Amino acid sequence: MSRFGQFARNVGRIIPSGVVRPLGRPAAVLFHGVEPITRDVRLQTNHHETAAFLRIARHLKTHFDVLPIEALDDVLARPDRHPRAIFLTSDDGYANTLTVAADILAEFRLPWTLFVSTHHVATGERNPIFLARLFALHAPEGRYEIANLSRPLILGPRRDGTATELVSDLRAMEMSKAQDAVDAMIGAMDRDRVNALLDEFASEAFLNWEQVRTLKRRGVAIGAHAHRHWPMNGAQDMSGLRDQARRSRALIEAEVGPCAYFAYPFGNKGDISRAAWLAVREAGYRAAFTTLSGTLDAASNRFLLPRYGLEADAPHLSTYISLLRAGNARVHRFQRALAG
Repeated sequence: MSRFGQFARNVGRIIPSGVVRPLGRPAAVLFHGVEPITRDVRLQTNHHETAAFLRIARHLKTHFDVLPIEALDDVLARPDRHPRAIFLTSDDGYANTLTVAADILAEFRLPWTLFVSTHHVATGERNPIFLARLFALHAPEGRYEIANLSRPLILGPRRDGTATELVSDLRAMEMSKAQDAVDAMIGAMDRDRVNALLDEFASEAFLNWEQVRTLKRRGVAIGAHAHRHWPMNGAQDMSGLRDQARRSRALIEAEVGPCAYFAYPFGNKGDISRAAWLAVREAGYRAAFTTLSGTLDAASNRFLLPRYGLEADAPHLSTYISLLRAGNARVHRFQRALAG
């Protein structure tokens, strides 16, 4: 969630939607997973609860024109003709997008696009950031020497801050070094305890390819969310970035069918380098999405398009989305900085 996205949420709570509705412009929005109940928001940060997601879907259906991703070119070229257009997207490829979210969206006849991280779909391996949080919050108290971390990791009775700092450190690393660190963390825990935690937080499991194909048959557009779910930032070299972009598209096309759209993992300012969007463009995608909040227009770099992350519950969603165009100056500055 960008700073402006948070600002839009805060302001949206006090301004009636009718006041700002004329300001609305087309936008893309995103969710991740949908679970009946979330047990621990520190670990299940990416999941809406079913009741809240039902309210969001109903609101989108009532107040917006939710369009299939194939309409993106027309909307970018003629945004003034589509002031209430929304592109609904989902990132990562959690298994519950099939078992929960897909049925809700089908009930409301809402088209949507699922961006999957192909390594995790192919292997079932959990998101490394989730695994790092799992370790930080549930490993036994003590001092841990973890590969590639600059200092020992001290786990005491209070851990929320430690988990946040750990995730920040990992996201700044080159991907393979961060993966080695995460592997070392999980290896330092009792295997039975790890398995029990993975069962407890089954919401973090990913779709497999057959399930992705099922969604495709149900009309869901399938896009790429990189091969491994990791920031495509300045810590990654060009070879790795090209592999992230090309391999994910190739696997989706081999398993499911054409893949024309991309969404960057994490997707905010510190998560995308100039080399990253160039690698995505070179891989042959038609457009790519960030998680910076703004609206869609012809002036945008189509490989750095804004998207708004839907909050856990969204009672003022019409207001939020109508306010998003005020973030476009920030989005365009970001795009120009990466184009230089």
